[in-house]
Formats: sequence, structure tokens, C-alpha cells
Amino acid sequence: MGFGEIVLWEFLGTAALTLLGCGVVANTVLRSSLGAGGGWLLVNMGWGMAVFVGASIAAPTGAHLNPAVTIGLLTAGKLPAGDVPAYLIGELAGAFLGAVLCWVAYKLQFDDHDEPGNTLGIFATGPTVRNLPWNVATEVIGTFVLILWVLLSPGAKVGEEGVPNFGNSALGYAAVMFVVIGIGNSLGGPTGYAINPARDLGPRLAYAVLPIRGKGGADWGYSWVPVVGPLVGAVLAGLLFRVLPAA
Repeated sequence: MGFGEIVLWEFLGTAALTLLGCGVVANTVLRSSLGAGGGWLLVNMGWGMAVFVGASIAAPTGAHLNPAVTIGLLTAGKLPAGDVPAYLIGELAGAFLGAVLCWVAYKLQFDDHDEPGNTLGIFATGPTVRNLPWNVATEVIGTFVLILWVLLSPGAKVGEEGVPNFGNSALGYAAVMFVVIGIGNSLGGPTGYAINPARDLGPRLAYAVLPIRGKGGADWGYSWVPVVGPLVGAVLAGLLFRVLPAA
């Protein structure tokens, strides 16, 4: 697949991911929204379904949607290095656009919100207890789980007696949806589980430039954590995959 095609599909898929992912957070946070107060489980379910939709759209490229997936596959020897820039460009640009579209959809609710200074969390992640080394460790662990699952998830194959074994392929991209929901429920509490540098950086950039009334800062002092942590977790998962015995 050519450079432009990779950029296009990853752009569209990641835009859908962040539109729906940031959208579910906006729905629970903004006071004038029908989903106000929906809670953490609704957010996790929404992000999981956002991954399903985005991955389904970006299926032609393998649906990375996430620089950590791209780097994990590269480290594991499953992606040509020459394809990496196209994936990263599509992912980051799509994440930015999806966040902008989320703001457009909720523009009136943003204007009516009584705590506009606390709206960064709709777009980007942040820690409940700020300690950057430990926050990085949380993101490393959560992303490691995701990428190792991506690398080891069984696909369809024919069994020893000729009986098809569909593995996770029978679930399609719903399988990774369940994994993301599980990571959010189990490991998302400390930092909001970015586990995806584009998912955090693209919307954070959008928040910084969008004309949201009374908004606070974009917290650039923390912004490197959801970038570095997931990339480290991805590399570790890729390196482990290389030394594991063949299934």
C-alpha cells in the first residue's frame, strides 16, 4: 500500500476514534449534555466502541490508529520502517481533526458549561495523583498489555484435523474493543489511560487552539507522559515478542 493510502485510512480511522472517544467524555462532563454524570464505566465503554469504529474504518491499513501500535509492530519486525512516517502522520492529523469535530458537535454545551476551566480532560488525559515517573510507569504498563495482545492475538487458522480455528478473528475489531475497555476498567484510574500518543497529543493540540470560552491551559508540562510512556511500553512488548517461542 502506498504512502498516501496509509495516511488516508489512518487519518479517517483515527479521526473517528477521537471524535467518538472525546465525545463520550464531553457527554459525561458537560452539564447541559444528556449524558452528564454518566461516569467512568460509560467513558470506558465509549472509548472501547470508538476503537471499534475507528479500526473498522482503517481496516485497509491494519488499523493501527496509535503510534504505540505502529512502533510495537516495527520493533517486533512486523512492519517495514519505511511505512512508519505515513502511519504517524495519519494518526496525529486524524486525532487532531476528531477532537475539533467533537468540539463542533458540543459547541453549545461548551458555551453553557459552568466550569470551562476544567475542560481539558475532555480532550487529553491527566493523572489523579501527579508524580511524573509513576505516571509514566502506569502508561507503560497499560500500553504493554495492549501491544502484547495485538502481537499475540491468534488469527484464523486450520487446526490439526482440518477444523477451522478462528481465534480472535471471529470477533473482528470487537476483540480489541474489549481489550481497551478492560485496560480502562483495570488500569485507567491513575492517568486516564492514554495508551496512545496520538489520542492524547492530537486532541491536546486541538484544545490549545480551539476558541473554548474560559478554558484552562493544555498542561504541556504533563503532555510528554502520554507520549513517552506508551512508546516505551510498545517497544518493550515488541522486544518481548521477539524472544518468545513461536506459537
